[in-house]
Amino acid sequence: MPKAPENLSSFKALTDVVEALRGPDGCPWDKEQTHQSLTQYAIEEAFELAEAIDQGSQKDLIEELGDLLLQVVLHSEIARQEKRFSIEDVILSINEKMVRRHPHVFADVKADTSEEVIENWQKIKEQEKTEHSKSFSFNIPKNIPALIKSQKIGQKTHKYNFDWNTPQQVVEKIEEELQELKEAIAHKNSNEQQHELGDLLFSTAQLARHLNFDAEQALRKTNTRFETRFAKMHEYAKAESKDFHILTPEELEAYWEKAKIELNKNI
Repeated sequence: MPKAPENLSSFKALTDVVEALRGPDGCPWDKEQTHQSLTQYAIEEAFELAEAIDQGSQKDLIEELGDLLLQVVLHSEIARQEKRFSIEDVILSINEKMVRRHPHVFADVKADTSEEVIENWQKIKEQEKTEHSKSFSFNIPKNIPALIKSQKIGQKTHKYNFDWNTPQQVVEKIEEELQELKEAIAHKNSNEQQHELGDLLFSTAQLARHLNFDAEQALRKTNTRFETRFAKMHEYAKAESKDFHILTPEELEAYWEKAKIELNKNI
């Protein structure tokens, strides 16, 4: 039977634990996992990490960073067992990339501002991608959330001067897209409605970029705020012995405004 490592704070302990979980006497579930079966967990852990960051909880942040790190080690252990690569190869790859993409730190390239750093980073990244591909591509992962991808596309096209100059211009574009969506709704054409709704969402993501906000983070915070207010509405109804499911629209709106006022006091 495998023994737990003595120094559980070391990185070696983590790799030993994962190796044991995947070993002959390890965990049946862990031994069955593949890169494909673990994909959903890597995505989930990344979002749980983002949530912990939004909530500002150090305890949760530590836990979620650990969960995400576990995914890296698990994938590396699967590859090691299949004699393809190891965690050392993963570490070597990221270290080489960080050194290569930070010539202002590890070489003699000058970059005094964050903007210059990002510009250099993108140039190096594009050069790397060009060496592996002859056709144009935004080089954005296909499976990332659509809102994140929309914002990244805008960042890419900005470098080619295909962009709005001011936030107000983006607002005008949003108003234009909203009007087109209204017309599509009036036409009762579902394909047209979906098309125009997508255009509206895409333009909204670009407004977030022009205002220097992360669209995904902004929407996450709104989702959390809405959920908190809605839970508070349930509390009000319960306190008054009312069935939430049969409240009138007027009662629901009153509870919503009350929750909004109460929760805003804590901001």
